[in-house]
Amino acid sequence: MSDGYMWFEGVPFPTMDFTPEVLREAQESFAFKDENVLILTYPKSGTNWLIEIVCLIFSKGDPKWIQSVPIWDRSPWVETEDGYNALKDKEGPFLISTHLPIQLIPKSLFNSKAKVIYLIRNPRVVLVSGYFFWSISTFVKKPESLEQYFEWFIKGNVVYGSWFDHIHGWMSMKGKENFLILSYEELKQDTRSIVEKICQFLGKKLEPEELNSMSNYSLLRGQTLDEKKGSIMRKGSKKMLCLPNISEYALPSGDWKNHFTVAQAEAFDKIFQDKMADLPRELFPWQ
Repeated sequence: MSDGYMWFEGVPFPTMDFTPEVLREAQESFAFKDENVLILTYPKSGTNWLIEIVCLIFSKGDPKWIQSVPIWDRSPWVETEDGYNALKDKEGPFLISTHLPIQLIPKSLFNSKAKVIYLIRNPRVVLVSGYFFWSISTFVKKPESLEQYFEWFIKGNVVYGSWFDHIHGWMSMKGKENFLILSYEELKQDTRSIVEKICQFLGKKLEPEELNSMSNYSLLRGQTLDEKKGSIMRKGSKKMLCLPNISEYALPSGDWKNHFTVAQAEAFDKIFQDKMADLPRELFPWQ
């Protein structure tokens, strides 16, 4: 569309690899199977890290799979044209990724036993990370400043819509045995324990020596990002280190404080408290 987004049922999407036809077909026709695992996040919440962890769990720590197969092939995005086409006729257990809000997810999910891992992150970090990411993208409306993106984010006028609505929608699944909620902050603070929790949720077991992996995102260069204006990973490492010891991945958790003004920080705090007051505080370990 002329405003730099592709809109579907009131939610903005990137203009590349997203179409109303595919989103509608996926919503109505895609069949989740009980053996599927859905990796679910709002954009810039640690998606790639979680995908790599789950892939390593399935490969028993053998890094060959993640080193030889692009991340979008190992866990395709059900809402994209390429991802949906790769998934719709796929057989056997496999991984699926999505950023979709709950109202747009394929309806078959709710009648299946597919396991869902929902990774959430401090929205202040999500906001700043999103600003830098979309500023170097080639397939979505670019913000002119952090101040402008701050206003877009608060109003939900960003890719995949409102963070606050995304959280509220998916928290309706809280307590279901096939739905695991994790936070990026806890994953970073105690990676081994969270990896073990994921293993238990998936019914998998890893030995300590099976936790080593590496991820390289060089395949993205020149395709969807303008690296003259920045890097996809910013301050983080482009390679995953040993899972129990990883210290930084993408935007550091406290980096938002270097970008928010005092007024923005105070305004965001008030908005967060107002919008999320009905949810348990323990869901948000960054508070």
